[in-house]
Amino acid sequence: MKAKFVVLSLAVLLLVAAAQAQLQVKGFLSFDYVKGQSQSSNPNGTFENAGGGLFFFGTLAKSFDYNLEVQYRSVTTMELEEAWVGIRSSDVFHLKLGLYLVPFGIYNAASRPYQTLFVQTPVPVANLYPRSWRDLGVLAQGRYDFFTYSIYLGNGLQEGMELQDSQQFQDNNKNKGVGGRVGFFLSQSFEVGFSSYRGKYDSANTRALSLWDADVSWKTEGFTVLYEYAKADLDNPAGYSQGEARGYYAFLSLTLTDFSPWASYQTMKYADPFHGPGFEPEVSPGAGISSSLSRWAVGLVYYASPTILFKFEYDFNSSGDSNLKDDVFSAQVAWQF
Repeated sequence: MKAKFVVLSLAVLLLVAAAQAQLQVKGFLSFDYVKGQSQSSNPNGTFENAGGGLFFFGTLAKSFDYNLEVQYRSVTTMELEEAWVGIRSSDVFHLKLGLYLVPFGIYNAASRPYQTLFVQTPVPVANLYPRSWRDLGVLAQGRYDFFTYSIYLGNGLQEGMELQDSQQFQDNNKNKGVGGRVGFFLSQSFEVGFSSYRGKYDSANTRALSLWDADVSWKTEGFTVLYEYAKADLDNPAGYSQGEARGYYAFLSLTLTDFSPWASYQTMKYADPFHGPGFEPEVSPGAGISSSLSRWAVGLVYYASPTILFKFEYDFNSSGDSNLKDDVFSAQVAWQF
């Protein structure tokens, strides 16, 4: 998004919030160090991903609230993460109008550096939908007893070279994307969730992209267990078979005073004869995609304070080429204020 639009949105919201004397501000800062093997993208080691975010939120009037989140994803790139005005009648019903994080699975809505123990994004999440997937439209969500729900209608995803390239903020066709997530708390610490999304993703408004997700989480004071499975189906033009991507990750962490060791297994398969390198919408098909990726990851998080995290991760990567040397060590500092 354009920096001018971000600044203008921020200024307007701050003026309105200040007039109501209900403004609250929070934020975070983070940066990484990444060092890989000889065939990785960072064989020499580098400090990178210096970023941060600011949250401006509060109540405009009775039953009306708002949230604006601005993030720096790199030294030169500022983006809106969320920008919505809401109507909250109770915990059962909260309506948001504007830019929202899409409630798809576990990771997408809780991927900020201080919210996750990962340094690197899990393999299926990084490849099956855009990083920090957002949409412009309307979102309704709430919780009643053991049941949670989210339903949204927005511009949806566009057609790109790969699924991770499908983020858009202005609709490329007449169709609107629709989706949601339902969750069931079988106990205070155990939840099962199901997510789905469907929308036409080509500019001609003829071919659909469908996404499904199932997640399970079990969290106690001593450990956390997560599992998330996601699947994508892509309609392709006549003469090309359907594209498909699917994968999952499993995660286990322990809480030992100020430390949390963890381990994760991640895998995905992606086959699509129409998209891939060289693809240009309405111009030319791509070279196709046929990939199989898996990763064993281990990590350690040190809680220097309730708001400062030092994270360390080592990824043992594996693809179709068993001799590829692209394992990666990552470290991250994250501060929430």
